[in-house]
Amino acid sequence: MQKAIIGKKIGMTQIFDAEGKVIPVTVIEAGPCVVTQVKTAEKEGYDAIQLGFEDVQERKLNKPELGHLKKAGDALKKYLKEFRLKDCSVFQVGDVLGADVFAEGDYVDVTGISKGKGYAGVIKRWNAGRSPMSHGAGPMHRHQGSMGACSDPSKIMKGKMMPGHLGSEQVTVQNLDVVKVDPALNMIAVRGAVPGPKGGIVFLKDTVKKNPIAKGPAAGVSKNPQKASARK
Repeated sequence: MQKAIIGKKIGMTQIFDAEGKVIPVTVIEAGPCVVTQVKTAEKEGYDAIQLGFEDVQERKLNKPELGHLKKAGDALKKYLKEFRLKDCSVFQVGDVLGADVFAEGDYVDVTGISKGKGYAGVIKRWNAGRSPMSHGAGPMHRHQGSMGACSDPSKIMKGKMMPGHLGSEQVTVQNLDVVKVDPALNMIAVRGAVPGPKGGIVFLKDTVKKNPIAKGPAAGVSKNPQKASARK
């Protein structure tokens, strides 16, 4: 059965496996989420469920939102997200999903909004090179340089690296394995980093990739003794 849940990024930490190896993890407060809608192929044309996360006061919702959410009981939720799953028949409107929908060893794709970094130049935004810092170079060391030919085609081609807004966009990190699950606290620890700042909303779903190699508790640990993950 496919699984999905909405969560909030708490932050990063590290835990130790049975061998004393360090595993860097991101702690996510996953759920509790309420099933606010179940879509079927017969009615909507596709199978999906809609989950709601984080309680919100009734005065902060408009009438259409209130009417929609009250179909699932008294669950007034701030964030709604639809997940397309193969089999939605096991879900009913009003069901509550917690962190225990996932288990240790599962692989998930985590989607979130990356940190916004404002207006950035081409060096920070696209990893472009800079001009020489000496030997007569003018005050244009971090400028973008040439943007195209002069007379032909007399325009800047699409896709040219330019300064602009950096970050604050949807990013998905795939194939992260679940290291630890705490149903009592609704906490999930996944290996590695996930997009977004602390307190950001993230969406967890079964990975679309198939990992043929089963990772152990210390998988991916560096063999370099200079790195923290290799120390005992």
